[in-house]
Amino acid sequence: MLFRESAASLANRTRVEGRLAELLAENFLHRHGHRPRSSEIRSWERSIPALTNALVEAGLGEVEMLLEYGLPLTSKRADAILAGVHPASGEPSYVVVELKQWSEAHPEEDDPLRCRVPSYQDPVLNPIEQVRGYCDYLVSFNGALERNPESVTGVAFLHNATEFGVAGLREVEEDDRGRMFTGDQRGAFLDYLRARLAPKPGAAAADDLLQARVKPSMQLMAVAAEEVRDREQFVLLDEQRLAYETVMAAVRKARRSKRKQVVVVTGGPGSGKSVIALSLLGDLYRRGVPALHATGSQSFTKTMRKVAGARKPEVQRLFQYFNSFMDAEPNDIDVLICDEAHRLRKNSANRYTAAALRTGRPQVAELIDAARVPVFLLDQHQVVRPGEMGTVEQIRQAAEEQEVDFTLVELDSQFRCGGSDAYLRWVTGLLALEDDGPIGWEPDGKVQLVTVDSPRALEGFLDDKRAEGYGARLSAGYCWRWTKKITPAMTTLPADVVIGGWSKPWNLFGDRSLLGAPPAPLWATDPAGFGQVGCVYTAQGFEYDWSGVIMGPDLVWRTDRWVVDRTASKDPSFTKATPDEEIDRLIRNTYKVLLTRGMVGTVVYSTDAETREKLRSLIS
Repeated sequence: MLFRESAASLANRTRVEGRLAELLAENFLHRHGHRPRSSEIRSWERSIPALTNALVEAGLGEVEMLLEYGLPLTSKRADAILAGVHPASGEPSYVVVELKQWSEAHPEEDDPLRCRVPSYQDPVLNPIEQVRGYCDYLVSFNGALERNPESVTGVAFLHNATEFGVAGLREVEEDDRGRMFTGDQRGAFLDYLRARLAPKPGAAAADDLLQARVKPSMQLMAVAAEEVRDREQFVLLDEQRLAYETVMAAVRKARRSKRKQVVVVTGGPGSGKSVIALSLLGDLYRRGVPALHATGSQSFTKTMRKVAGARKPEVQRLFQYFNSFMDAEPNDIDVLICDEAHRLRKNSANRYTAAALRTGRPQVAELIDAARVPVFLLDQHQVVRPGEMGTVEQIRQAAEEQEVDFTLVELDSQFRCGGSDAYLRWVTGLLALEDDGPIGWEPDGKVQLVTVDSPRALEGFLDDKRAEGYGARLSAGYCWRWTKKITPAMTTLPADVVIGGWSKPWNLFGDRSLLGAPPAPLWATDPAGFGQVGCVYTAQGFEYDWSGVIMGPDLVWRTDRWVVDRTASKDPSFTKATPDEEIDRLIRNTYKVLLTRGMVGTVVYSTDAETREKLRSLIS
């Protein structure tokens, strides 16, 4: 939350001082580590006074206004939450408000859940559905609202719009959690506010909301079976919901026009790509629409078969690999959901592929051919192995070559790492992937970041967290050789990762459980996985409460920059033919993946003394 004050006090501040937007921008900079966009500042200048004045005119000056309220465990923010007392029940009452400056907006083709605004290049989510999602999400995660879900309602206030200019948006059903008022309906909006809020102080209700217990975030694998087989487990917000509706609209369009539709969804770690993928698969499966899920990851696919398809073979068959479609009939299925599509390869053939199937055809072309609606979900900064080449441009080019429609949806929200977009920026800056370079970490109250001076301290820290009831995993850069063959004579797993007097085995290689350790695909989800060190190939695509990361000698800090030592990597996928610049990028991407698995926090250790000192200087 950026600011809290009563409506009357805020109205007076705006009238007398005239610097509310400046104050919000200062608070934003302090909380997020960067300045807000100029468009956001303009919105504060124009929309917040419209809402404040409406409250004062309605006689609700004592209602508490929570501006830019951060939704729990995500980087998403509601424009305002009005906290007060219900005029009939006397109980706490909350109104979530989404403010829009739009003067007009129209449904996208025949899909009112998505709308076109003249000043935007791409479709956006209907604000009625947007605010309804915020309400549903808050009820799911805030203890005060969970106990009394009827206490929260939602409204979109389009204060510059006429009814004529946005009439098409009302094709979406309105209810208590999703309602819309325009500038033409200002009187009706005041009546609505008076019906939900009494002319009494709202400070106590605001305190209840802000101090309520936050429910732990649902981890994907814990509810995967219910998500696919029974009902939706996740509330999709903003761009997530937009991506979902874009795919569903593409399915309808492909059936109606007999024309293939390619959809790409791109976003960073924790932006919800796999949640969208499973939500789509589950909804299509329950509707009887032929759809499959595919990845290039054995760990992810085998885990989904085990978890989501438990004791249900037809669900297990929904999960395939990218190279499963070499001989597929064109348009054999309606929807092919390609998760982790950054792991696409040049082609699907390997040494076991029959000669008749060695056509040399690009893997992306095979996947586009196989379905009426191929969907690709990817993060280009998670390419960690030579030969992985899934990018937006590659898929766009393949779609153009086949002369099929292409749609891109970009996700900018954050649901992992406590919902901290500041932490994601810190990681990319630390590894010099996008920004100028490392900066000091300033705790934002969403995610915890710790550095330690020994692997023993790292393991002990995670042990303590497990004793508190958290899940935890320990992973490392690929800097130690991996014993892949376990013989019957062994009574313990080989200690592959050796750092001084401390040692641990790598996660098992293969699909069998041995000596109390889970098979490689289940390392991230089986509690027994804590006994081994995971590599990037078993960690990628998964999440756990606490992530412990060992930075090995392949990436070290020297004076003022990172130095990549390719000789320190034991990754067999790196060969003499792999260029230095590619290995540099892949190793940095590897540590980005490992550093972004934690839902609650991350603890990091480096085997290199100078790098440990650098980390200490950055992490208080």
